[in-house]
Amino acid sequence: VQLVESGGGLVQAGGSLRLSCAASGTDFSGNLMRWYRQAPAGKQRELVASISTSNNTGYADSVKGRFTISRDNAKNTVYLQMNSLKPEDTATYYCNTWSGIHYWGQGTQVTVSS
Repeated sequence: VQLVESGGGLVQAGGSLRLSCAASGTDFSGNLMRWYRQAPAGKQRELVASISTSNNTGYADSVKGRFTISRDNAKNTVYLQMNSLKPEDTATYYCNTWSGIHYWGQGTQVTVSS
């Protein structure tokens, strides 16, 4: 299983970014997909959003109403639309799925300036 994230970058507070995670080597449509993030300075990796095989979604309280997770099974891709970004959203964002074991992408950096 390979997960490749893209779409990170530097944005001002209040701006938007759209992250993408392309999956291969797995039955994508049958997998729960998640986005995690890890802020610098040794903070723990935090679950940001998840989307089930039937498109049920869940969000961390800190991003509810601002972030939207979606998936395109035809493209084997999961997205994270991030609006109204805040400096505290600065982190490396990781795509995750489970297929016997946990699989992670390499991460994409999001930096929000104040």
